[in-house]
Amino acid sequence: MIRSKSFMNPARYFATPTVLVFATSVSLAQPDPNWLDHDRLRPLPTVISPAVPSTQDQAGKAPSDATVLFDGKDISQWVAMDGSPTKWIMKDGYMECVKGSGYVRTLQNFGDCQLHVEWATPTPPHGEGQGRGNSGVFFGLDRYEVQVLDSFENKTYADGSAASIYGQYPPLVNASLPPGKWQVYDIIYTAPRFDESDELKSPARLTVFHNGVLVQNNVQLTGPTSWLERAPYRAHPEKQPISLQDHGNPVRFRNIWVRELGRPGKKEFTLPNSLLANYVGSYQRGGPSELIDVTVEDGQLVAMMGETRFALFAESPTKFFAKTTDFQIEFPANASGKPDQLTWSVGEGANTAKRVSDSKTR
Repeated sequence: MIRSKSFMNPARYFATPTVLVFATSVSLAQPDPNWLDHDRLRPLPTVISPAVPSTQDQAGKAPSDATVLFDGKDISQWVAMDGSPTKWIMKDGYMECVKGSGYVRTLQNFGDCQLHVEWATPTPPHGEGQGRGNSGVFFGLDRYEVQVLDSFENKTYADGSAASIYGQYPPLVNASLPPGKWQVYDIIYTAPRFDESDELKSPARLTVFHNGVLVQNNVQLTGPTSWLERAPYRAHPEKQPISLQDHGNPVRFRNIWVRELGRPGKKEFTLPNSLLANYVGSYQRGGPSELIDVTVEDGQLVAMMGETRFALFAESPTKFFAKTTDFQIEFPANASGKPDQLTWSVGEGANTAKRVSDSKTR
């Protein structure tokens, strides 16, 4: 018997709540409505050269659209947490943690991204549990950790083992290689979002492949990873440095690269506090009461113009921009110490403001 389509699809007429929820979720995940199916005018994906896989003896090569953070030859993109030169050592194509030297972080800030990092724990191994080959890969400066640990025949608590989201999610499996072997993390990081009232809009998420094996599947973080507590979220900029942990063990790292995801934007950097301190002061842009007051709050430059507050993001060591308005400030590139002026603009043009005080006047 030939049946009509309506008979074959009773849900067309009798939609249950489950069906409605499913239909709603599907409608929210439609392809870009600006293009027809199979639209011949739709731009093709950008052509890149893919990554070259590493071997145990030889580091691979980043894809052509990646930002190379460490290629074994130059450690200049990594600094101590305060922005000063790192005390980690570089030799034989890798960089190695020096006990007591502190974490290292990138100069550049990253939000949503794909990160590739290769690491090796000491051989022969020393210690046990958390004391054996311990380090970590952090996003959000020092907030969200993917644990690095020698977990090869080394028992410890599950949510502290290699490839765990520390203190929150153990890996789905233990894909660890023996100590001294080069291991690979490929990590997809989605930064948390906060609204204008600093309330959480969406949490951080992490997907992790350890040596090619999926071990964290888009897990939702409850807040920053931490020891002894379940810390709550606190608002922070979407883009912040990536950092590597000093846990007292000489863990090695090589072939580190990152691909930014989402809408392209300006590069952002976290600059040394000592440099930002030089910019603090009041700058006169017109009459005596027409000032731009520059301060530093939580390692970030802030400008007050009238009653309007602008959080400023570093595009370079001298150029800063706001994200709420096209407001930009630039300091003289060749100035030593405290500059005597700045250049500012809103949307267009360029205006000069002269320094009148070394500290905020309000």
